[in-house]
Amino acid sequence: MTLLTQAVMVRANIDVDRMSAQQKVELADEIYAQQPNLLPSILVLPRYGVDMLQLEVPIHVLLVAFQAMKHCGHTLPTISEDVQETCLRRLTATMQFTEGVPQDLVAQMITKSCLGHPERYLLAFVYGYLGQHDLLRVRTDAEKFLLLAALNLVECVAYVGAQLQSK
Repeated sequence: MTLLTQAVMVRANIDVDRMSAQQKVELADEIYAQQPNLLPSILVLPRYGVDMLQLEVPIHVLLVAFQAMKHCGHTLPTISEDVQETCLRRLTATMQFTEGVPQDLVAQMITKSCLGHPERYLLAFVYGYLGQHDLLRVRTDAEKFLLLAALNLVECVAYVGAQLQSK
């Protein structure tokens, strides 16, 4: 079951879109206070070649995801570095699995994976937002790291959300 419903995601995106720069900074401070490992996992991206303009995309994704977590009515456990690493390994393995598979079959696999994903609305938002900014084609290593960081955020939220629901 998803924690972040479609309505929650829409509301969170609207909220962040309406925020001033100062309000976004305050939200980033709140993120750092409650989920201290998430913001650094995005802010490290310039070390991997992501320029400042591109960095705005995963920052927006993080702000919307956190705002959605606030709206969902549940307090998520802290997403640790270990959780981030576990989720990144899973995500990387999944992506490597599709290497060499015909494109039409990959598209079917992605659709099935998205529909069955525990946080499918967050995942849809992230894919949509990255697509709007032409960052899904992965033409450079910087784009690859940006894509991995954004998708790993989704996987981490799903991972801790599943733990929360199993209690």
